[in-house]
Amino acid sequence: MSDNGSTRRSFVTGLGAGVAALGVGATAEAQTSGAPAAPAAFRPARHADDDWLDAIAGQHRMVIDAASPKGAGEAILYANNLYTSNKSAYGLAESELAIVIVLRHYATPFAFADATWAKYGRALGTMLEFTDPRSKEAPSVNLYNAAGYGMQLTNLGTTIDSVLKKGARIAICDQATRFTASGVARATGTTVDAVYNDFKANAVGSSRFVAAGVLAVNRAQEHGYTLIYAG
Repeated sequence: MSDNGSTRRSFVTGLGAGVAALGVGATAEAQTSGAPAAPAAFRPARHADDDWLDAIAGQHRMVIDAASPKGAGEAILYANNLYTSNKSAYGLAESELAIVIVLRHYATPFAFADATWAKYGRALGTMLEFTDPRSKEAPSVNLYNAAGYGMQLTNLGTTIDSVLKKGARIAICDQATRFTASGVARATGTTVDAVYNDFKANAVGSSRFVAAGVLAVNRAQEHGYTLIYAG
């Protein structure tokens, strides 16, 4: 009995040593065979031009992308909905949300104040195929910052100023600003630079120009913002 037990122990010990040696051999073979290592997790690069996204305080980050006149109004509405629903459902203060509204493409002109629309409203209305629902004419003010329209516009009465007061930020597409300025310049017989400079000087509050709206949407997501598409 003693001899048999000793034999079994020797066999098990030898088997374990063999398996261990096989494992070491396999590892060494994988290391020398040129097998690719597992890829590292992707980490987007950081750029100083995007630091403003991290400077906005808030426990939750959202970026709302708008590319059309209709979408511009909806983006303002969505921002307000985020503030009200986070307060009613979670008890969160407005300061606990970081909300960026990107106005790009044909939504870009709604980032400009009333002075711009008073001066260039006819040309802008024609370019955007956008009219005042009351007068049926081209707007002479920024309608998404005007009171009293209610259900007649896609912002459903929520104004730009009201969401800016709650802490929202607006990113304005510089490429679309320049493109819009060129169209307005042709329609009004002035220079692109003159119109462009008027646009830049009359942006709504809490806004900043970004190289391109699509770029801001991309960078915001890389900085932890959840995307909401307004249209």
